[in-house]
Amino acid sequence: MSQIEKAKTFLNLHSKGRPVLLYNAWDAGSAKAVVRAGASAVATSSWAMAAAHGHTDGESIPVSLVHEIVSRVVSAVEVPVSVDFEGGYSSSESGLSDNIERLLALGVVGINFEDRVVSGEGLHAIDHQARRIAAIRSAATKLGVPLFINARTDLFLGRGTPDPKDSMTAALERAAAYAAAGASGYFVPGLKDEGLIGRLCERVELPVNVMMMNGVPSPQRLGELGVARVSWGHMAYVDAMAGLERAAKSIYG
Repeated sequence: MSQIEKAKTFLNLHSKGRPVLLYNAWDAGSAKAVVRAGASAVATSSWAMAAAHGHTDGESIPVSLVHEIVSRVVSAVEVPVSVDFEGGYSSSESGLSDNIERLLALGVVGINFEDRVVSGEGLHAIDHQARRIAAIRSAATKLGVPLFINARTDLFLGRGTPDPKDSMTAALERAAAYAAAGASGYFVPGLKDEGLIGRLCERVELPVNVMMMNGVPSPQRLGELGVARVSWGHMAYVDAMAGLERAAKSIYG
């Protein structure tokens, strides 16, 4: 399957009410494992990828290493691959475009792209983030790849965040701006309330992605609410390392 065919396949997996399930990987081995289990696509976790290579999340892992790992993941599986690319590893639109072009050259068909200021505080202003998304879309269009840009907002994630109900207006504003700039999906990690998830799915034109965590409804219920994508973030890595530690303790303990 060509890269363009994979990109189209990945887009079509996002169906409101029948969400694509992404148990996130962090290297070639974990990617192959989830595909053997039945995954129709692979999505990486930036947190897990960083942790697996001795780094912390937040773009502390060198982008060159990210590209190397991603290259191995894409080569290891036949299914579409989406990469959690945090804030794009660049503060400039030109640098962002260059980094995206390198990812696309590896065969990637999707990215997560967040509006958190990775090396600072708070979120990028809506218009600024929209320009960054537009730069990514332009870079992908230039290469002829219908890249799935999963625009992530951190409005609902992190300590000290306001009541989710108070963030809904901002969330809808950002969704509309990101869609107009060329985003393909809208990722709302940290949003747990059924009513708010359902409201967002009703009012946002983009496929909505919810991340599994304590307090989030089941994937089946999320589908009933209109969610089109469910991901597990770093939890697959956490589970795998816990299993490894248990097995090691049975030997060394």
